[in-house]
Amino acid sequence: MSVRSFGTGNGFDGTTSPKVALTAEDESPEEAKVRLREEKRIRLKVDFRLCTIAGILCSLNLLDSGIISSAAVTSMLHDLGLDHGNRYSVSILIFTVASVCFQLPATLAVRLLGPRFFFALTTFCFGLITLCTAFIHTWKQMILMRVLLGISMSGIYPGLALLISSWYRREELQLRFAFLQVGEVIVLATGGIVNYGLNHLSGHGGLKGWQWMYLVQGLIACVLGILTYWWIVDFPERSDQSFLFLSQEEARVATSRIQRDRGDVVPAPFSWSEILRHFLDPKIYGFAVSFFLLNLVSTSLSYFLPIILQSGMGFSSNKAILLSAPPYYYAAIPVIISSRVGDKYRLRGPVITFNSLCLIAGFVMLGFADQVTVRYVGTYLATGAYVSNWAALNSYQASNITGQWKRAVTAAAITACNGLGGVAGSFIVRQQEAPRYLTAIWVSIGSHILIIGIVAAFSIFFYIANSRQKQGRKIIEETEGFRYTY
Repeated sequence: MSVRSFGTGNGFDGTTSPKVALTAEDESPEEAKVRLREEKRIRLKVDFRLCTIAGILCSLNLLDSGIISSAAVTSMLHDLGLDHGNRYSVSILIFTVASVCFQLPATLAVRLLGPRFFFALTTFCFGLITLCTAFIHTWKQMILMRVLLGISMSGIYPGLALLISSWYRREELQLRFAFLQVGEVIVLATGGIVNYGLNHLSGHGGLKGWQWMYLVQGLIACVLGILTYWWIVDFPERSDQSFLFLSQEEARVATSRIQRDRGDVVPAPFSWSEILRHFLDPKIYGFAVSFFLLNLVSTSLSYFLPIILQSGMGFSSNKAILLSAPPYYYAAIPVIISSRVGDKYRLRGPVITFNSLCLIAGFVMLGFADQVTVRYVGTYLATGAYVSNWAALNSYQASNITGQWKRAVTAAAITACNGLGGVAGSFIVRQQEAPRYLTAIWVSIGSHILIIGIVAAFSIFFYIANSRQKQGRKIIEETEGFRYTY
């Protein structure tokens, strides 16, 4: 077991300025200013190339949930026989199970095959399978399509989290994860409006509205997969393999700034022992449980929001599809604001706690208010809070681990538990409980009380570990000078 070193003054616990870590010991103040300007220019270049396509690719999972949830309030359930028993919930469940099973190997494949090939292939496959779903006739065929979709999507979330965390310093991460979420929720919200329009094509070309949803958006995803090969970038140490991206000098500056922050730009040689030993770190399980609890809420809202609006609030199917879009547009505002605050003031735990309290308030409004307007406003609060916490929790875990393979393992583990939360979340919205859906309400409230408790436990642990590191009694994450973020 080796100990990495990246210099001194790299703490990011709210007591040490990140500017100390940016300044090399052999630089004059003027040279440091020039270097910081150059690093800012390169960071913006990375933002434009990576965060744009990453936000769109990150939306594929919610694009799928947007299609199937919108289709669920059309004739699809009856046409495919999904309206018998719990077949619809099983179709959601099986997608998540297939995705969870393939997440670790898929995440490792991002590192081994390279992001360009991996994301282009998986995105094209996702689009092709979505397109083919337009032509199925039975619920059993739908189950098969959902399994294939889950496999094709398994590496998207963890792979993008790994790639994003590899390109940015710790104090820059939350805002970048927020960019991913903004792209994701905008695509999802726009998809809801598109689905509203496509549903009006029912009967054209011999296809029903839900078939048009799958056909058109599947075709778009196929085209996106082709563009992804040239649009997305490789990892920092292989950035010269990206299409028309950084020069050799720019690549050197980009890698050196990451190396100074945490000393893990270049991954250790791949081996299964190197991969498996990271599962002994209990932090991974704390992060994973947090994502499980978070996705209980996100799955129930993203898959069932149109159903809640239709069955629980009395809107027609078209209005339910249309009204499910605005809460996601709104979510772009709190995720950017909370992420700016988190990065500027180097806060993670307090931001997660605040978002969790907002979500609890939203679900109280959704579950216990009598006025439809108040309940609908509650969906805004709840949606904005869980979208914001997705960015906050991702930056929380990425800021507190080092090593490329450990990042891959952690990304796969949290995404797998995120998916398992989706499995549970697909069953907590029960049709027979309309219009209140009290099981979903209480589970969502309880899950975020637990998230607050996990964050509190982590904060105590991180404080004690950082104190011991300052006294020279502990090396954190096998990296000299590293301190936890909380």
